[in-house]
Amino acid sequence: MEVNKEKYAADLSSIKEARARISSFIHKTPLMTSESLDAISGRRLFFKCECFQKGGAFKFRGACNAIFSLDDQQAAKGVVTHSSGNHAAALALAAKLRGITSYIVIPKNAPQCKVQNVVRYGGQVIWSETTIKSREETATTVQQETGAALIHPYNDGRIISGQGTISLELLEQAPHIDTIIVPISGGGLISGVALAAKSINPAIRVLAAEPKGANDAAQSKAAGRIVTLPETNTVADGLRAFLGEFTWPIVRDLVDDVITVDDTEIIKAMRLCYEILKVAVEPSGAIGLAAVLSDSFRTNPAWKDCNQIGIILSGGNVDLEVLWNSFSK
Repeated sequence: MEVNKEKYAADLSSIKEARARISSFIHKTPLMTSESLDAISGRRLFFKCECFQKGGAFKFRGACNAIFSLDDQQAAKGVVTHSSGNHAAALALAAKLRGITSYIVIPKNAPQCKVQNVVRYGGQVIWSETTIKSREETATTVQQETGAALIHPYNDGRIISGQGTISLELLEQAPHIDTIIVPISGGGLISGVALAAKSINPAIRVLAAEPKGANDAAQSKAAGRIVTLPETNTVADGLRAFLGEFTWPIVRDLVDDVITVDDTEIIKAMRLCYEILKVAVEPSGAIGLAAVLSDSFRTNPAWKDCNQIGIILSGGNVDLEVLWNSFSK
């Protein structure tokens, strides 16, 4: 599938520019393999460990690109965003590195470990209600009061370009992979990954992994338009957002399919990451492994030739109390 560079909010050149801009700030994250997990899945799996990225998740790439793309006049007024956690911490850290103020709107139900990261990195926390509407309205109010630049968690070409740098690294580390499985929520990560990967190798498959309790992307792909849900219900707190106007066209055109899994499968995958890879991965980060191990993936003849699979372990910011409780259930 060829990538039409004129159609989207980012492209391979903007992703390469992002890499040059952020390379001195980010970690080039390791690629891990496991013969045990290969045997369980019946495929060769290559885990891109963004759980080891600064801030504990891939989000630092996009946040860093956005922050360091601002001119000095814009940057002087600070930045504002709304996020349930990883983007919030990433933006606070990137702002700290540039020496500017960050205003972070966080819903009241955000995981405590992610809120603590924002505070640790010097972000000014402003609480909102748990709905997307409340988050967006609160962020708009802060923007109007401060003049800060709004950095959206995913619906922004600078964010998409930053996240796409993962594909550049992954395809250098494992150029032979035929498939990449990526968590999907607002679509910033998978948009960047798909744009870069399919520009480099048009034959590569890009599959999204999504919780059944927040399956708006699967419904959107089926309907051919953005579908939003009245509510979401999943342990994967980082996968509760909906696609945006910049991410949807990329997901529509370049993502080959969406694999949905239930929370039990996600928790099982978290446990396998912990016990076999020896890596603590949050639910949103483990969903790619859950997708590979799911019956819907294993039995689908469309994916029988997916033999060398890159899996994005997108983050490792997990409340340990929640982790232990989910294991005990």
